Amino acid sequence: MLKRIGWAGVIAGLIAGGTLLVMMMAFRDVPMEENGIGALIGYASMLVAMSFIFIAVKRQRDIAQGGVIKFLPAFGMGLAISALAAVIYAFAWEVTLVITGLDFGSDYANASIEAAEAKGMSGAELAAYAERMRGFAEMYANPLFRIPITITEILPIGVLVSLVSALLLRNRKFLPAREA
Repeated sequence: MLKRIGWAGVIAGLIAGGTLLVMMMAFRDVPMEENGIGALIGYASMLVAMSFIFIAVKRQRDIAQGGVIKFLPAFGMGLAISALAAVIYAFAWEVTLVITGLDFGSDYANASIEAAEAKGMSGAELAAYAERMRGFAEMYANPLFRIPITITEILPIGVLVSLVSALLLRNRKFLPAREA
């Protein structure tokens, strides 16, 4: 089981993290608020990457366990794969920040302040909002703050795929193993 968790987690992390790196390099000069396609591709790649949870749990059920797996072991296996993939994804984000020289926290804060101004926020309310966003940018510069945030981008997708995979694959009649 650990071998399947390892290969599925690494593959999922490399797919999601690699896509993140490529997309950030490709859309480097596109303003954040105009990069809807990049975000869509990024989250789609996370879903594709997390499909390896289903593959690994199914292989565990069909090959190692004779066609039977209970919900909790299947769900636990999916969560372990998700956690490994999320750590690799966060590492890829850290590498992306170094390679691109991107100051994401400041860029995000500035884009948020500009969006608030465009929506009509002004005066003391805008000043307070700008101060909160600058505080966020300072906190985001700290990897101990940034890495858990990055992990929470992908981990919920992994939890959802783990849940669905465990629910489906606990039924031995769902996509049964083919006879050799």
